[in-house]
Amino acid sequence: MLPKIRTPENRRMITLEVVDTARLTPGFSNITLGGQELEHLTPAGFDQIVRLFFPREGQDGLFMPTLSNEAWMAQFLLRSPSRRPWVRNFTIRRTRPELGEVDIEFALHGDTPASSWARRARPGDPAGIFDMGVSYLPQDASAPQLLVGDESALPAILAILDHAPATLIADVFLEVPVAADVRPDVTAPEGVRLHWLARDGADSLPGTLALRAVEEASLRSDLGYSWIAGESGLATGLRRHLVRDRGVPKSAIAFQGYWRHGRSTPG
Repeated sequence: MLPKIRTPENRRMITLEVVDTARLTPGFSNITLGGQELEHLTPAGFDQIVRLFFPREGQDGLFMPTLSNEAWMAQFLLRSPSRRPWVRNFTIRRTRPELGEVDIEFALHGDTPASSWARRARPGDPAGIFDMGVSYLPQDASAPQLLVGDESALPAILAILDHAPATLIADVFLEVPVAADVRPDVTAPEGVRLHWLARDGADSLPGTLALRAVEEASLRSDLGYSWIAGESGLATGLRRHLVRDRGVPKSAIAFQGYWRHGRSTPG
């Protein structure tokens, strides 16, 4: 069975600040974070996941837990909701250790706490991260792969492609809200087939388009590893399809339900 995540050997709470912001497409924004404490982050590449702490609107500063283990959550929850920040999971899109900077891309979903913060963030605003590890863990990098995600998983998949070996063979399905969110400048190894899918106002839940596209696709019969992330229905539905209809072993599928439509994330 594939491990769900590989956690870092050493990690600590890291307090940073916003260095720059940039609107990438109608549905995506990039926030660059920097600070001296980034020396304590070990870049892992691929889909390096962090807990991102950011202030609630109206808060003057940022409370960061002081415990650098899983006990941080208890410390965090002991504070009243009005005094603790928001915390969400994000993937590091890029790291620039020589500059002491990391980039985190935001899929702008309506008025969610993270999207609202990304829109109003300005240089100097505080934020913090806590390294959670990597979930993209193929056991045989030479075997053909399948990577699938909606907009919430787009930064992770693009980071995976950034760090992929030149020999990677994969079908990659990327669902985005509108055609203007497609990234024409994405570079990938020669053996990667990129499939961009834009909902463009279609009355369907995020992830439905990607699920249908994979179900109808001619995939490689020697598929060795699948990594699926995004809305819960996409992750579980595609895993079910691969196992039931394609005969893919459950042990060769990594899937993460990043979020669930119509349900807010606690914290």
